[in-house]
Amino acid sequence: MVDKINKKRNEFSLNLGKCISEKRKKIGLTQANVAEKLNLDTETISRFERGVSLPSLLTLQKLAVALSTTTSELFAESSSQPTVQAEVISTWLSKLSEKDRVFVMQLIKQSCEHLSLKD
Repeated sequence: MVDKINKKRNEFSLNLGKCISEKRKKIGLTQANVAEKLNLDTETISRFERGVSLPSLLTLQKLAVALSTTTSELFAESSSQPTVQAEVISTWLSKLSEKDRVFVMQLIKQSCEHLSLKD
């Protein structure tokens, strides 16, 4: 049971770190820029992004602000649960026109059908 919990924690840490890194790069910040905004060491930001350590909730909220996002978005995009991932996709879709949503849904459907045939 403990191994399963640790595995989930490690998976979450890695996914959260990847999400933080992607959001940081998307808005053109370096780890040093983010560290300065949060009054942390650059190495601390690097540890978060590599999934070596998890930020506290307060630090996570500050990170979200620095990355122009929300903590819930960071959590949702870090989850490996299909229902949570569907909520993330729903959020992305809500920002598109109806025509673009239909296009994206067709792409997702075709991708899922293709990938399910590989198994």
